[in-house]
Amino acid sequence: MTSKTLKRSVIAAVVTAAIAGAYSFSDEYAQHWSARAAALQPTASAPQPAVPAPPASAAASTGAPAPLPDMSAIVARNGPAVVNISVSGTAKNQGSPDFPQLDPSDPFYEFFRHFGIPQQGQGGGERRIRGQGSGFILREDGVILTNAHVVEGADEVMVKLVDKREFKAKVLGSDKATDVAVLKIDARNLPTLKIGSTANTRVGEWVLAIGSPFGFENSATAGIVSAKSRSLPDDNYVSFIQTDVAVNPGNSGGPLFNMAGEVIGINSQIYSRTGGYQGLSFAIPIEIAVKVEQQIVKFGKVQRGRLGVAIQELNQSLAESFGIKKAGGALISSVEEGSPAAKAGLQPGDVILGVDGKEVTSSSELPPLIGDVRPGESVKLQVWRKGNTRDVEVKVGAQKETTASATEGSNSADQGRLGLAVRPLTAQERRQADLRSGLLVQNASGSAARAGIRPGDIILSVNGEPVTSVEQLRALISKANKRVALLIQRDDAQLFVPVDVG
Repeated sequence: MTSKTLKRSVIAAVVTAAIAGAYSFSDEYAQHWSARAAALQPTASAPQPAVPAPPASAAASTGAPAPLPDMSAIVARNGPAVVNISVSGTAKNQGSPDFPQLDPSDPFYEFFRHFGIPQQGQGGGERRIRGQGSGFILREDGVILTNAHVVEGADEVMVKLVDKREFKAKVLGSDKATDVAVLKIDARNLPTLKIGSTANTRVGEWVLAIGSPFGFENSATAGIVSAKSRSLPDDNYVSFIQTDVAVNPGNSGGPLFNMAGEVIGINSQIYSRTGGYQGLSFAIPIEIAVKVEQQIVKFGKVQRGRLGVAIQELNQSLAESFGIKKAGGALISSVEEGSPAAKAGLQPGDVILGVDGKEVTSSSELPPLIGDVRPGESVKLQVWRKGNTRDVEVKVGAQKETTASATEGSNSADQGRLGLAVRPLTAQERRQADLRSGLLVQNASGSAARAGIRPGDIILSVNGEPVTSVEQLRALISKANKRVALLIQRDDAQLFVPVDVG
């Protein structure tokens, strides 16, 4: 593990993180919580599977309560294929020799000190640190799936089976975007798990997790599916399965089962204000994990398609501004110059409603759909533009880091209906922002301020119509009804903001 990755304080994150990593009780565990603020795992065991509860209608007709499912058969059958993963590395000592940035009076201090997160006596200002997580055997020849954050930066990864055998694992590859890692151990004829599908998974159905919370190996916990297709901050390629299964540090990378005993997800994150389980846990759909595994095994890395657009959710306010009857789809806020999207003619203000006939109901669904397309292949997008729907074919490019640009103008005017004072960009501002036109917001009040617009923002368009002058902005606002959608540039990002017209 790199010192940069491992030197962060565990506890600072435990007490402050809103979304906390759940993979170990070491510095890596701490580091992940503060840096990524997201990860999860199950906690207490609760036997119960293969016997599904009778339909609610049947229970209602007899007046008898529906029995809870018995999951003991699922645990007995699948437990041997769930593994405990321990990682180790070195990190530079910083602050307290026992636990950096942790007050000895803190109630968590003795707990983490007891588990020996920092190992002293390493000399040279370094200490040995350790972390734990979970995983499961995908193939009988020793291929194992876990979370990328579990093994990130590790010098050594050890896998322990239920039969107490231990193996040094090789990390075949990991994908931070989906938080999936693939390990390989030198073993044969290992027990494996049956892979299921999330397609027919329903909100409210029972699910079971097995893992190693706080190092307690093969602990089983149960709950229900709370929601599907849940998007989280900084996770663009995963639509998580949300559950209320108890998950805690050490469970990251463990499997989530349906009542048929099939793996439908990898436990990855929790949402917590304390660092421990609070009823919100998130799992990576197994389809995503398997695709990552296949690419890592075949190519040694994950290849993803990209369009070269920035998108945002089309909420009801924006939908009304654009004249769209139903809120949904992915609203394009900017198009990268020279990108596949630009070459195909996509524009800011376009709304992507579908990909190859598959409906896009929210913006979070678009990145994984495009990411699954191999670079060089083409997709047909269903696009809404200015009152009409059309098909646009795009040759998908290869994923890369992208940024947007912004700025422009000169002159000032007050827009009473919006509460804006704006001026055109100067020539120098346009060059710096790499923009052809735009109006710089000098002051925002009234409905514009309430919508979140602030001085320094650059107004690029109104309801998809590019603005080049104050007079044009006045004219467009005067013709608007109750609400307008302003495309603004702020720093290096562009986004649409719905503003009520006064």
